[in-house]
Amino acid sequence: MRTLLLLFVIVITLPGCSTLSYYLGAVNGHAEILNRQRPVGEVVKDPATSETVRDALLQIQQARRFAVEALLLPDNDSYRYYADIDRPYAVWNVIATPELSVEPRQWCFLLVGCFSYRGYFSEHKADAYARQLQEQGDDTHVAGARAYSTLGWFDDPLLNTMLLHDEAHRLGVLFHELAHQKIYIDDDPAFNEGFAVFVQQVGVRRWFEAQGMDEAADRYQQTVQRRARFHGLLLETREKLAKLYASEQPDRIKREQKRQHFADLKQAYRQLKRQWNGYGGYDEWMQQPLNNAHLALVATYREHVARFERLLEQHNGDLAAFYTAVERLAKLPPGQRKAALLNNVE
Repeated sequence: MRTLLLLFVIVITLPGCSTLSYYLGAVNGHAEILNRQRPVGEVVKDPATSETVRDALLQIQQARRFAVEALLLPDNDSYRYYADIDRPYAVWNVIATPELSVEPRQWCFLLVGCFSYRGYFSEHKADAYARQLQEQGDDTHVAGARAYSTLGWFDDPLLNTMLLHDEAHRLGVLFHELAHQKIYIDDDPAFNEGFAVFVQQVGVRRWFEAQGMDEAADRYQQTVQRRARFHGLLLETREKLAKLYASEQPDRIKREQKRQHFADLKQAYRQLKRQWNGYGGYDEWMQQPLNNAHLALVATYREHVARFERLLEQHNGDLAAFYTAVERLAKLPPGQRKAALLNNVE
């Protein structure tokens, strides 16, 4: 409550109606979630709680302990409360790029720094803001997120949006959000998300191994490898577009080649699926009208994952040493930090 009051005091001192409206919406949206939360133990004992929800909450509490003891993630009251917010996503994020650029626009916020997206607790408001940016000429994408982190400002609750049927995905969301509480810097979204995605992958794999679920661990590793192949296609297309946009060609030609690059991406995906025996887990995503903003989001989350993997390998799988190395990287100026990651130097 003290933090909410602090945020409110900051908000009412902000200049500009649009800024004030956005921050008030964020405060109100988070406050609504906090008002719905109940201790997990109370929800588990409630006769009205479905067996599916009860089982998922009990497992997540086991994974919460595992996160502290085995993954060395923060030990606090986050994810020890539960809130059913009666919607499929916690927030909707708006991602935008200029028409002829793959670099995402950034939005900077009080207390938490800068992001490559702007989040809304209302899908309607997110769509409206995306349309506003489109009218200004931007490529946009609205992506639902099943969780978000307040980076330690609050004890984040478990949400119904996190209780996915797929165990690996469900626990992965938990480990990902706790990783943001472990290490976070306010000027580098790609660093933050790459770190959290990597900790998520390590956490899920080690969870299955600790449970003696070798087949599940193998299936998850196959999923990770397949996801890496898919995202590799997207990043290759992004690199081609970046070269195109940086060229001296007229904008008319750039627009024509932009359409062709996205058509080529869809064809490359069809070829990749044949190697997967028809696995179609990414079909729905690929059927969207794709644009720069879709690729910008992928780059934010995936650009540094392999580099963090190599860093853990350098420390022989020792997470404590790995976190210390990541903290050293986080203290570097942005240019030096990226160079260190690219060169795999601590």
